[in-house]
This record gives sequence, C-alpha cells and structure tokens, in this order.
Amino acid sequence: MNDSITIIGNVATDPEHKRTSAGVPITTFRIASGQRRYDRAADAWVETATNFYSVSAFRGLADHAFHSLRRGERVILTGKLRVRDWESGDKRGTDVEIEAEALGHDLLWGTTTFVKDARPAAVSSSTSDSTEAWSAPGAAADAPSGSAVAEAAWTAPGEDAGSRELAGAETPF
Repeated sequence: MNDSITIIGNVATDPEHKRTSAGVPITTFRIASGQRRYDRAADAWVETATNFYSVSAFRGLADHAFHSLRRGERVILTGKLRVRDWESGDKRGTDVEIEAEALGHDLLWGTTTFVKDARPAAVSSSTSDSTEAWSAPGAAADAPSGSAVAEAAWTAPGEDAGSRELAGAETPF
C-alpha cells in the first residue's frame, strides 16, 4: 500500500535526526491525530480515538524538520502512507508509517517564522551576458529566528530590514 495522505496532529515525540550509511539525512518522529465528533445529545464536541503514525522525512526536509519541530507542536503533513503487518515471536501488530513529502506548522494554533535557504547563483549559458540569479544575502539555515542573519535572509538587496512595511514589502522569493 502506497497511498497519499494528509494528517493534522501534534508531534508526539521529540524528532530524532540520523544519517543513513550513504549519508542521507533522515528525521523521524511520531504524530498523534485526534478524532472528534459532535454529540447532539450533549451539545458538545466529544473526543473519540487518537491515531498515532510514525513519520520519516529525508534529505533537506529532514534537516528542516529537525531544526523546526518540537514535541507538542501542531503540524500539517502530507506524504506516502505505508501500513505493514509485523510479527515477532508470539507478538503481532500493524505499523502505520508516513514518508513525509511536505510538512509545516498548523497556523490555526500559532505563528511561525520562515527562513528560506540560500540558493547558489544560477549560471546562464544561453546568453553571453551572464546575470546572476538572486540569492538571499547572508542567509543561514541554522540561524535562530529573529537574529540579524535570519532577518538578512528575508530582506531584499538594498533594503533596510528595519524600514520595511509588511503591507508593501516585496518578498525576494
């Protein structure tokens, strides 16, 4: 079974970051997705069951997930669902895993700060007049949000980070 699924839930375990023997980054954690229904007799929402999923993210998504997510935070994720039956001696069970394709915080419950990774300048071989592609000046993936480096990653070239207005600011991405 290899179906796409979208889950909204809470990060249930601290994300763990590892590397495969080939050096590919991988981040794993569990997510808890609660279910509720409206009980007309009680005139209230009733919590029913909670489903738990094992989540794996690879490569750049793994790095970003590890540095961004914490236990208890509400997230939205989409990925490939795998349901596997397992046996170990006299024990049997079913493992439900999701290989994440995209994930992020659920903004219904709070705010987050986005820091875009710097991309290397593109080399154009189609014209003799080479122009460099825009890249975030001073961007660092591991810069803490609110830091000068993180702020510089969002500021367009020639713009003062302190003088921009949200409504009229141009985003460089």
